[in-house]
Amino acid sequence: VQLQASGGGLVQAGGSLRLSCVASGRTFSRNAMAWFRQAPGKEREFVAAISASGGSTKYADSVKGRFTISRDSAAIPVYLQMNSLRPEDTAVYYCAARDYPNTAVDATLYDAWGKGTLVTVSS
Repeated sequence: VQLQASGGGLVQAGGSLRLSCVASGRTFSRNAMAWFRQAPGKEREFVAAISASGGSTKYADSVKGRFTISRDSAAIPVYLQMNSLRPEDTAVYYCAARDYPNTAVDATLYDAWGKGTLVTVSS
């Protein structure tokens, strides 16, 4: 099973990007999914999560009102729409899945991780 994040790139502050997470090997239709990010020299941090049904979401305070997580029909792909980007959003973004339908903010509760995609926001 592999998860793969894509959609990163270089954008100016105030701009937008949409990240996608796709999987091979299974659909993850019964799994909560999340996005985490890791900036250079910093710990990996929670960004957003969505339940298996798609009916429940959670966001880090730093991205509330700017980022939106969504998924197609409770399956893959999972998207992260990022608006009003700031230089402090610069990081490698990872998607993750957990073997439970409910969201979580703790990275240790996620069982599958994909390779990240780099987002760079210039000032």
